[in-house]
Amino acid sequence: MQIRQYAPADLEQMTAIWNEVVEEGNAFPQEELLTPTSAAEFFASQSYTAVAENDLGRVVGLYILHPNNVGRCSHICNASYAVLAACRGQHIGSMLVVDCIRQARELGFRVLQFNAVVESNLSARHLYERLGFTQLGTVPGGYRMKDGSYENICPYYIELIPEE
Repeated sequence: MQIRQYAPADLEQMTAIWNEVVEEGNAFPQEELLTPTSAAEFFASQSYTAVAENDLGRVVGLYILHPNNVGRCSHICNASYAVLAACRGQHIGSMLVVDCIRQARELGFRVLQFNAVVESNLSARHLYERLGFTQLGTVPGGYRMKDGSYENICPYYIELIPEE
């Protein structure tokens, strides 16, 4: 498995993976699917976009990294991760998060913050906690599920300042 910066040739596979997560309706806040045009613009607009490419050259996961806010809070970044459903459980997400932390540090970010981790997304929450993220609390009913019900969200963060 190789984690690398995306290339335009990856866009079709990336879009399919991203849209798969959006359609599942239990992790990303987006409701609109990406089109080839909107995907190219969206992925290019990030501070960094990476893909997980398997040994057969197939994109099986990705992440986007960007500032969480502007101005005096622009040193805090945010990221989103997506893994092809058929490939989940193979630790691809872990590799993506670890690479993302490295890239965020290289870009000069001081904190990586996740605003809206759905409480029932236990695999993501366990991964983040295993990697040293801290849960900030719980936002009651902060996420509208695909079926219209509301679920709590759990913001997480990790400091990226290099240890001295």
